[in-house]
Amino acid sequence: IINEMARTNSDGALGSPIKDAKAEANRNEENLTAEPPPPQSRANPAGKSSKGASNCIKSRDDDGGGIGRPLDEDIDDLAKDLGSVSIVPKPSVKDQSAPQAIKNVAALLSSNRYKNIVILTGAGVSCSAGIPDFRTPGTGLYDNLSKYNLPAPEAVFDLGFYKNNPEPFVQLASELWPGLKHSPTITHSFIALLERKGLLLRTYTQNIDMLDVLAGVSEDKMIECHGHFRSAACTKCSTPFDARECKRIIVEEKRAPICRRCPGYVKPDIVFFGEALPSRFHRLVRQDTKKADLLLVMGTSLMVGPVNGIPEMVGKSCPRVLLNRELVGSFCKSNGPRTRRKSYDKDAKRDIFHGGDCDDSIRMLCTLLGWEDELDELNKSTRLG
Repeated sequence: IINEMARTNSDGALGSPIKDAKAEANRNEENLTAEPPPPQSRANPAGKSSKGASNCIKSRDDDGGGIGRPLDEDIDDLAKDLGSVSIVPKPSVKDQSAPQAIKNVAALLSSNRYKNIVILTGAGVSCSAGIPDFRTPGTGLYDNLSKYNLPAPEAVFDLGFYKNNPEPFVQLASELWPGLKHSPTITHSFIALLERKGLLLRTYTQNIDMLDVLAGVSEDKMIECHGHFRSAACTKCSTPFDARECKRIIVEEKRAPICRRCPGYVKPDIVFFGEALPSRFHRLVRQDTKKADLLLVMGTSLMVGPVNGIPEMVGKSCPRVLLNRELVGSFCKSNGPRTRRKSYDKDAKRDIFHGGDCDDSIRMLCTLLGWEDELDELNKSTRLG
């Protein structure tokens, strides 16, 4: 601010613009009785009378000259100049309004100490995209599958059931196929933003909606623990099937594709109950959790293994953050968030939990960090239609 406001006077010292204005006014008051400048002077062009000079001072001009103006007009200009310069320091994370848990997370991220963040997400991060989670009573996916007369809601993702009756999954997949109806949420965009800033080591998602990838997260940074729709194969002989043709048959014809090598049903490479997780998960999860310096868990019930074991795999000095509607998994102890872990910040001496909607929590966090405009711009660029 001083650099913008200051000037250099005749002996090279920094001077105040307010003092300069007062000095200018004093000099003009002393010269009120002086004879008017000659006709050729810019201060009195064409030899006009100098009447009214007592109400004027010399206006600043790029080449040192100026036409006489009232003193209050010059001061008004100065006020406008000063008005465009903020003299109020940006409030610190501690001073801004937000829940203490969110402030603690913002303090961690703003410390520049955490460059290998591991994220674990579940269905809760996609709810605002219009995709229901699985287990919320009344609105969850499992509660809305009764029309298919399933022996149990989980049967829609059971491999043995699909081989005998693929229709329930086909109907569900035709509604949820990525890239047709659902856009990435604010939380997905936040994960992509962390990658842009060079802070993301890996994000592990239990979701099959591919919204992380649609949000801009690179496939190299993704572990889609329960599979995806980008490839397909036969459930009987495992022969690969063209993914675009699989999509066309399921979405447009509403039927299960048939393998061209055997009579088995084809499905996208979604991990069903009874199938193994992708080999990439097992290859990277241990090295990632060992390297992680911050774990962020969002929108999950942590009820499905082996993914629900990730929070237990990080080092004891690694901060663990849970942004969720309720305490879950190993975060849920009788005395609240666990306290046996090593202190990692003077303002966050235990695992951090903030209860509520994921998108709301992320927006508050990004506001504290000054990332909100970047977040909104990124999210806007990935919306469908």
